[in-house]
Amino acid sequence: MPYKELAKDFLDKANISIGDRISIEKEDISYKGILRDRSEDGDDGYIVLKLDNGYNLGVDIANAKIKLITHGQKLKIKHDGLKIVNDPNNPNLSIISTGGTVASTIDYKSGAVHPEFTAEDLLRANPELLDYANYNLKTLFNILSENIKPEHWVKIAKSIFDNINSGADGIVVAHGTDTMHYTSAALSFILETPVPIVVTGAQKSSDRPSTDAYLNLINSVGAAKSEIGEVTVCMHADLDDEYCFLHRGTKVRKMHTSRRDTFRSINAEPIATLKDGKIVKINPHIDYNKRGTKELNIHENFESKVAIIKNFPGISPELIDYHIDKGYKGLLIEGTGLGHVGDYMFDSIKRAREENIAIVMTSQCLYGKVNMNVYSTGRKLINANVISGGDMTPETAYVKLCWALGQSEKFEEVEKIITRNIAGELSKKSSLKHFLN
Repeated sequence: MPYKELAKDFLDKANISIGDRISIEKEDISYKGILRDRSEDGDDGYIVLKLDNGYNLGVDIANAKIKLITHGQKLKIKHDGLKIVNDPNNPNLSIISTGGTVASTIDYKSGAVHPEFTAEDLLRANPELLDYANYNLKTLFNILSENIKPEHWVKIAKSIFDNINSGADGIVVAHGTDTMHYTSAALSFILETPVPIVVTGAQKSSDRPSTDAYLNLINSVGAAKSEIGEVTVCMHADLDDEYCFLHRGTKVRKMHTSRRDTFRSINAEPIATLKDGKIVKINPHIDYNKRGTKELNIHENFESKVAIIKNFPGISPELIDYHIDKGYKGLLIEGTGLGHVGDYMFDSIKRAREENIAIVMTSQCLYGKVNMNVYSTGRKLINANVISGGDMTPETAYVKLCWALGQSEKFEEVEKIITRNIAGELSKKSSLKHFLN
């Protein structure tokens, strides 16, 4: 137990241990929650309380009164393994942990965040989840999301496939936020699913004060129990700890480095809003796959030799030539505006097409749709058989190109896959209201 000297004596006198539910009064303020562990090098004289809203609160014990409400045995958790009493009235969910901030702890000596939590630790840190479902827990790997590669997408998809085959009524994937939208897009293309698959994470690690992990996890569990049977991302809806949005896995993007409401639906609206582990609103304008309408299937082949090239003033055609010479099979170009590159890029683009390299054009604008018919530059790209990415985000279009090339090496087939709406990635029309939202 890391509590020492003053704090340890304070807790021992009240017969209180980590995991107990307690109340503490200080001056005119009273708090209730679960006593949390803390770092060994933390200042003495403070305890950490996990409040009912999911926040962690540090409390100075000077002149404070503490009272035991219930001992922690009610959590049904032991540190030598997670012991869960299944409720036959609850659905059976799987939580697959891949690492990231939601499954990380902070090193209080260096200030760095490290992926150390397992799937069991996530449940141990959020014992309220035990009231919502029965769980099968799997720690697939424990890495920060910048280390995710296409082969990891396939491993996650196979684990999900196996869990659904074994009877899971829904899946929650704990994932780092930086590349979460790549993974959610990949899972959307790899898997045809009869049950909800919900990807979630956190902007602050689970052991830090003001972590957003609790709200995201509990609402992800609610989404995994719902009738929305497709791949989604569940994260904070705003800066308050109240609601989460459920975004389509192919339409979502991380838009801020640190805000807890960083994820936004691009050229679309969220499918649903959740609060306290329940869906409180489903968007009537969104068509979604309902639970049980699809048979479980997996299409796991990916081509990893695909690159993203961002067009910019003065870009050198050598960037395209380099990827041709290195044997790349596909290029995703983030063009300007409606999907443009400079005229001086065309010789290299034509050379890439002669080498049967598939090229997909998207826009750096994010909102709106690529239209290469408007200007002469765009029409040259069409004549060079550059494929329009429609209103897909560059990340989703990149993932889809990797997947399409894994399904076929023939350009005609790849073009059909890219331009066909498979998992809600292509909107029927682009609307200004999505930008305003």
